[in-house]
Amino acid sequence: MGLDRSNWLVPLFLILGVLLPTGCVLWFMNDAATSQAAAARQSVTEAYRNQLPLLRDRVEAYWQTRATALDSRAGAGTPAGFARAVKAGVADSIVYLGVNGSPTYPQPLPAFHLDAKPRADLLAAQAQIRGLAQAGNKEAALRAIQESFAAGPLARATDPQGRLIAADEQLLELHLLPRVDRRFAPALQRLTALLNDYEHITMQSAQRLFLMDEVRALDSKAEFPTIEAEHLAAQYLDTGSAPKDAWKLASKSGRVMALYRTSTMVKAMREFLDRQSPSRSARFDMLPPDVAGSGESMEAGGLLPGWRISFALLDTKPLDEAARARRASYWWAGALAIGAMAAMGALAGNVFRRQMRLARLKTDLVAAVSHELKTPLASMRLLVDSLLEDTRLDPVKTREYLQLIAGENQRLTRLIENFLTFSRIERNRQRFDFAPVNPGGLIQAAAHVMRERLQSPACHFETEAAPDLPLLRADEDALIAVLLNLIDNAYKYTPADKRISVRAYRADDEVVFEVTDNGIGIAPRDQKRIFRRFYQVDRRLARETGGCGLGLSIVEFIVRAHGGSVRVMSRPGAGSTFIVRLPYAAELRKAAASAVSLSS
Repeated sequence: MGLDRSNWLVPLFLILGVLLPTGCVLWFMNDAATSQAAAARQSVTEAYRNQLPLLRDRVEAYWQTRATALDSRAGAGTPAGFARAVKAGVADSIVYLGVNGSPTYPQPLPAFHLDAKPRADLLAAQAQIRGLAQAGNKEAALRAIQESFAAGPLARATDPQGRLIAADEQLLELHLLPRVDRRFAPALQRLTALLNDYEHITMQSAQRLFLMDEVRALDSKAEFPTIEAEHLAAQYLDTGSAPKDAWKLASKSGRVMALYRTSTMVKAMREFLDRQSPSRSARFDMLPPDVAGSGESMEAGGLLPGWRISFALLDTKPLDEAARARRASYWWAGALAIGAMAAMGALAGNVFRRQMRLARLKTDLVAAVSHELKTPLASMRLLVDSLLEDTRLDPVKTREYLQLIAGENQRLTRLIENFLTFSRIERNRQRFDFAPVNPGGLIQAAAHVMRERLQSPACHFETEAAPDLPLLRADEDALIAVLLNLIDNAYKYTPADKRISVRAYRADDEVVFEVTDNGIGIAPRDQKRIFRRFYQVDRRLARETGGCGLGLSIVEFIVRAHGGSVRVMSRPGAGSTFIVRLPYAAELRKAAASAVSLSS
């Protein structure tokens, strides 16, 4: 029970003394690394957050500068100035204002007035063209358009609402021409060029935008660089404020109102912010109203109400690498600490287990010594008392009793020798005197010691040693003790009609001893345990035969000390064969070879 208790006390000690503190250390290290990584991320975030006020001031200065430059960059409040400013990217659209705040462009332009006769000619030409078109005479209508509005005074004439008649008639020409007609493409190009000409053509903004939309409906590939700007300006003039997806910026003089779409502002601000704070670890953005950002943000200032400047961490790889490096250093330090704790725990556990084992061995040894010494001493005392009670000694009975006493004395001597050997082994005090030894002589010496017991009528004992056995470099007394223990076990655990044999032969570079009996045999599950100290397969039989479980453990120790091995082949009820294999030294091997050559 002592050994069994130590088997679970040591793991319990390791769990409580090593694994539990180790788990706590690992948990604290991981928590510390995580906290430091979060602190590092928070520190970087705080550094970028501190840049937001500076960027806000720069954004305000940027838009103030653009507002100041609008008066010079937007040009005069004419159609030509509008087109040049839009194409130059000053703004997505521009509305020019007069001194009284009314728009000067886009707005209806004054009509081109004609004298009475040209006005009559204009009305007649229009009536003729409409009449021909309604009558289905498209060719005549097309010729009339070319003759009346391609050149001459009617080419720039306007109707009473100020609309350019020639532009409307050219649109009618496109409607009259089939798309497959070869005249359609030139007519489309003429009208497109007319609508894109802000320098020389006087036209209402509303008419120009209407005709652009009509041409786009006929041909989606028609190019009008100012059509989006015209639409945006028209929306602003219709509502009196910037559309939902656009923003206005007034010039310093108040004569120019620049209109920007949200997408344009976001793009411009992104480029501006990238230039102001270039970083691969964070990205600054301008967020329109009602758009939620993924990071920190603040108001963009009075010029951009509702807009916010935000930033978000992009490349956290340096932070993650720093956190991993810090965590790795913690783990290495923890590993060293854990290794030291484990080594100390293992050492303490080993000492504890050794003390438990020594305590158990002492207890078992005392019990075994007490029992084993008591039995032969009691037997000898009984025999001596029987002899002393006889008034006249019977020579036959006396000799018989003396032989029994001698046998018990030999048994007691072997027990004492085993106990002493075991004690020296446990204290690492066992010493061997190595010298050349004849294997055959070992068998004969062991048989001589056991002769009294082996000469029993119920025992058949035989020995066999090969004639060419090489010499062993060994401790002769120790190897005799090995054979005596094996022969003694074979005798004790073999019932009536004992058949015991001891053989010695050479196999490769080893000398092999075999001790065979026809005894009770050993079960497979016990064959690996029989060499343990104090292990007994059958305790009842061991008590009857006087065994204490030390013999085979001593055998294994001596054989291994000689560089050999011992094993058993056995089956229950079929006897056992113990096989001892011992290597012989190279110089002795050469001496044996030379001796064989000389004898031949």
